[in-house]
Amino acid sequence: MNIARLDLWVREKEGIKILDRKAVEGIQLEKLNRLLEREHKRQGFYRNLPRHLESLEELETLPFTTEKELKEQGNSMVLVSQSEIERVRSWETSGTTGPAKRVFYTAEDNERTVSFFAAGLSELIHPGEKSMIAMPFTGSRGLGELIREGVERLGAVPVPAGGLNSFGELLGILDAERPETFIGPPVLLLSLLRMRPACSIKRGLVSGDSCPPGVIRSIEDILGTRLYPHYGSREMGLGGAVTCPAFQGMHLRENDIIGEIVDEKGKRVPEGEWGELVITLTQAAAMPLIRYRTGDRTRFLPGMCSCGCCLVRLDRVSRMGEEKEMEELDDVIFRIPWIVDYRISRKGEELKIEGLTTAENREGDIKRLLPGEWKGKRLSSIWKQAGPEDRPCYRGKRRVEYREK
Repeated sequence: MNIARLDLWVREKEGIKILDRKAVEGIQLEKLNRLLEREHKRQGFYRNLPRHLESLEELETLPFTTEKELKEQGNSMVLVSQSEIERVRSWETSGTTGPAKRVFYTAEDNERTVSFFAAGLSELIHPGEKSMIAMPFTGSRGLGELIREGVERLGAVPVPAGGLNSFGELLGILDAERPETFIGPPVLLLSLLRMRPACSIKRGLVSGDSCPPGVIRSIEDILGTRLYPHYGSREMGLGGAVTCPAFQGMHLRENDIIGEIVDEKGKRVPEGEWGELVITLTQAAAMPLIRYRTGDRTRFLPGMCSCGCCLVRLDRVSRMGEEKEMEELDDVIFRIPWIVDYRISRKGEELKIEGLTTAENREGDIKRLLPGEWKGKRLSSIWKQAGPEDRPCYRGKRRVEYREK
């Protein structure tokens, strides 16, 4: 088994020959103390934290950073001048009001992300191949642009596909460019494969939304190869953890990010147990978060990965709260082979699906396979064949839409 390319990337970035747990933890503690000293000197948001910790275990004594604090006090978390900011990413969160979350990045932060992307993508992208990038392209150093840079560094050819194209446009790109790899949301990949099962795509890295087992299995059955799930978020610089050749979880880039798993009371859980992911960004130049509660549920897989890389591995990641319901529905509904995509809304105790299918006259078959209710709520649906003018049902993360009674 080949060792994860991320292992090689960490060794190169940190200037070390051997990567083991002692080396990882030494890097983390050194960078964490450097960050604490920097916060004190800059009188940043975390200026009242200790200037030095004797061990990584002491990290648990520090307070959490919450989404509310990020939204309301984010500007005070920035440790560089405005002239050094290359990109600001701002977005609203579902079910909340008030200021949007904003995360700041320097050119150094974005370069680190591109380098990480290239390391992870090198597991599945070969020089000279084409790679379809179905992520948003939003201008200078946007997500799509950073991925494109990573693909180009591997000697491959990026095929930008954006994130809001119609199915007709997306299939046209597939037919004309014939990319060997795909980078984008898991449901979109499944939709395209079901509409064009004999397309050129051989391998895929999926990211940008949760990827339940039913969706993964359906994609892999069509491709005949394993998927490479990736986990990242704006708060952690877009790139966080990526799958290795052993396909046993996603290795976290621990030289830049310290991860913890905590329970509902904020206490660390033993390795292998599920909980909320908490991150500390020791490498971020612009906006280094300390003990930020991500709102994502996962666990650290126990033991050493069979690929030989010592970096901790995240199991699959899912959102906590309302978005969890959509993930559970996707896991069940996409097991039905004729479904291309669907939108779901809730009104009172009724869930209503408006969906797209691969062929005509499949509505009856699908309704026979769908449950009549879901967790005590009546489930109804209408279906039509997906046409070239239809678009993916969600612009961003998939979620149940709530309508007034």
